[in-house]
Amino acid sequence: MKEFESIPALKAILTKKSIYNIAIQSLDLTSLEDEMLSRKFDCCIFLGCKMSEPLWQHLHPNNFIFPIMKAPYNVYPNKLYSKETLYNNYDYKKPKTYNQTLDKLVYDHYIKTGKQADTIRETLTRRLHDHSITNAIGDFLKNFKPKKVVAIMGGHGLSRADKTYQQIAEISRDLTEKGYLMVSGGGPGAMEATHLGAWLTGRSDRSLSTAINILKTAPLYNDKKWLSTAFEVLKKYPKSKYQSLGIPTWLYGHEPPTPFATHIAKYFANSVREDGLLTIAKGGVIFAPGSAGTIQEIFQDLTQNHYQSFGFASPMVFMNKEYWSYQRPIYPVIELMSLRGDVKNLNLGLYDTNEEVIDHIESFK
Repeated sequence: MKEFESIPALKAILTKKSIYNIAIQSLDLTSLEDEMLSRKFDCCIFLGCKMSEPLWQHLHPNNFIFPIMKAPYNVYPNKLYSKETLYNNYDYKKPKTYNQTLDKLVYDHYIKTGKQADTIRETLTRRLHDHSITNAIGDFLKNFKPKKVVAIMGGHGLSRADKTYQQIAEISRDLTEKGYLMVSGGGPGAMEATHLGAWLTGRSDRSLSTAINILKTAPLYNDKKWLSTAFEVLKKYPKSKYQSLGIPTWLYGHEPPTPFATHIAKYFANSVREDGLLTIAKGGVIFAPGSAGTIQEIFQDLTQNHYQSFGFASPMVFMNKEYWSYQRPIYPVIELMSLRGDVKNLNLGLYDTNEEVIDHIESFK
């Protein structure tokens, strides 16, 4: 089924008298109404499109029409979010203006209606929204080879002043320059470092150091200036030739999404978000130090690779030998299970240096 998410694209097919089996998402159809009334539509899907009563009556008998549903967010987004859309109305010199942004308004609504909403209307609008976000991710990823998509997982509590933060940014920058699309959970800590590195790709080491020096004046995400310092860096380095994808969730809405991600796929359902993130990272996953959430993601990724859920197993690269061998001794357990054949198809690596991590990712062709 071909999808139409812009008026020019839809207008181009209205030369046909009969239109069959297409999907039209979140468009205002009033400008095309006369043309559409003179065409026959059959087995088409209309998701949250604005239309008049006559057009609705014309389309209704043989098509599927999902109505516009009132919510503080677009229930059928036809493209991914960005810092401009999520942080609309934000002035980094006035941090309290975050309360006026779409991101905060949606989060407030999410809390008000309950993380586990008890009305079918609210649960339905959230599911429809998340379905559209998944679809938008699929559209975006058509521009990249599957094995050129790499994720970095790690703790949201990682300080911007920690040397690991800079190391993640450097790895992400170098992989981005080599043609990889870098993906993360889109939040603070290790996730932010991933997108900072991608954003500053092509710039000097000095630029990265300057950016981190600005950021570490508000080292943790719960600092009042965490977001404003990020926008201060963006003002200093306002353009990037490179893209990255952040996939955050309103479940952790108290952790604002990093504005360094050029594309943001924000979900309500964290389970869909986590599984989907690991699914698209077919070029491998780099696990930086993290706590319970990162450990959960390690075993989710292990399961996908063991069963080769998507046709093959991709690299699981652990960064920081001491951390994953002793502080969180996950790697020895997985390595032992792999050697004994308890789990199969694993492509494992445990390293300390940027070069080793990058070489392992690049070796996976």
